[in-house]
Amino acid sequence: MDIKEFIQLSAGKWFSQRSIHHLDEDKTENNKAEITVETLPSDLPDLVQLCKKNQINPNDICSCLKVSWDNSVDWGKPKEKGSSIIILVSDRDNPQSGKLLTVIDRKDINVGVGHYLLDEDESLTLMIEEGNTYWQERLWFASENLRLRTSLIKHNNNVTATSFYSEIRKVAPKSK
Repeated sequence: MDIKEFIQLSAGKWFSQRSIHHLDEDKTENNKAEITVETLPSDLPDLVQLCKKNQINPNDICSCLKVSWDNSVDWGKPKEKGSSIIILVSDRDNPQSGKLLTVIDRKDINVGVGHYLLDEDESLTLMIEEGNTYWQERLWFASENLRLRTSLIKHNNNVTATSFYSEIRKVAPKSK
């Protein structure tokens, strides 16, 4: 599988369950969400402008996607909705790896620039390091309609949070 196939397989609506462990606070959270993954054309004016602003040639874009979520978090906490744009730019020498540019639709999070790697085991790893914070997410398919994810956040080289997601594709019933 190449990176474009991985992104195409990720497109759709997913039911997600997540457990997150905040190691620095000794606390665990669980939530459920509906996640929508849409592929985007790389020539959208906002994406082209974003790439240019981050010294990325828009012609080198491999894949673009928008990920939207609608969370039902632990009891007593407010519902969370949001989205992010992810832009992948393949290395010319190795198209299975390259630059990652992500923008999260929340005021407290800025543009993240990092790297991605689609490994031989067909798992995709996304990595962003900014200052003293390192974020890594690994995604893979157990089957066409079951996707798994893990994430890890480090601050000052100490792991502060880990999470595990299981995501089931929401398949529309066949029409009669």
